[in-house]
Amino acid sequence: MTIELKDATKKVGQITHIKPTSLTLETGHFNVLLGETGAGKTSLIKMMAGLDPMASGQILMDGEDVTRLSTQKRRISLVHQFFVNYPHMTVFDNIASPLRVAGMAKSEIQGRVEEAADILQLRPMLKRRPQELSGGQQQRTALARAIAKESRAVFLDEPLANLDYKLREELREQLPELFAGRGAVVVYATSEPEEALLLGGRTALMSDGVVTQFGTTADIYRRPANLTAARVFSDPPINAANVVKAGDTMRMGTISWDVQGAATGLADGPYTVAVRPHHVSPVAMDGAVPITGEVQVTELSGSESSAHFQMEAASWVSLAHGVHPYEIGAAHEFWMDPTQCFYFAPDGQLVA
Repeated sequence: MTIELKDATKKVGQITHIKPTSLTLETGHFNVLLGETGAGKTSLIKMMAGLDPMASGQILMDGEDVTRLSTQKRRISLVHQFFVNYPHMTVFDNIASPLRVAGMAKSEIQGRVEEAADILQLRPMLKRRPQELSGGQQQRTALARAIAKESRAVFLDEPLANLDYKLREELREQLPELFAGRGAVVVYATSEPEEALLLGGRTALMSDGVVTQFGTTADIYRRPANLTAARVFSDPPINAANVVKAGDTMRMGTISWDVQGAATGLADGPYTVAVRPHHVSPVAMDGAVPITGEVQVTELSGSESSAHFQMEAASWVSLAHGVHPYEIGAAHEFWMDPTQCFYFAPDGQLVA
């Protein structure tokens, strides 16, 4: 099973929400749409699901042109970040609802609902109504409905966003297993780079209605094609600054370091250096480049400390394990790992 977009676009009035997009999504793994809020993830999903019309282009499902087909005829399932269940129905009836609409036999409906309920640990709740369930149980009900329907495509639009941390972790771990071997193309939208990495599969990076890069998730993370892709796939945001290569030296204002690795082959001239915050440490490291900056904001999240600091070249962020003492407004020394730097040409394309 495949979903293929051919130069697909979407407009609302005179505003283009999805610019010409060609993309092939396949079964056997998660297909992740990763981008900030407003990047176009939900617009793309609604277009593929048939909920919103296309301005131009085609959508093919297993080679069949479904561009003009209704949502029902596309045989898809959609799970939102909000708990979309029918409040007047029991959990059983919520899961069974699309099967009844399809005219399925009562005995088959019973079997499919019970199978989905067992997979998502909902059998004891089948007679309850949504208001009697926790948020996690309501989202499990929505997922069970998608599994029982046995759709050709399942679209998950930030389905864990409104759950608490523990439930998110549990469901995130289970999701790839829930849809494994079912033959459906699974498309999962998220704004969290960490979530994309945990789900694996293949990822389409989105920014301003454009897919900036698509491929194996781990490969894209290790080698973003351009600066826009690198920014999408980093949380906290990737650090970037203008640099100039001169011989064997890279200069960032008054800071300099010896060029290493693939960057040694670059021609002399201006570039943009980018490095993820967890490669800028408050602790000295062998071979690291010392950077001094004025600390502006600090945050402590679980076992990690982050510091936003201003240096002569730019405003950067350090993210490190443990609790580190920072004083707002004071100068602090950080160490950047030059082996983890990306270099981009003036047009934003990755060159090293």
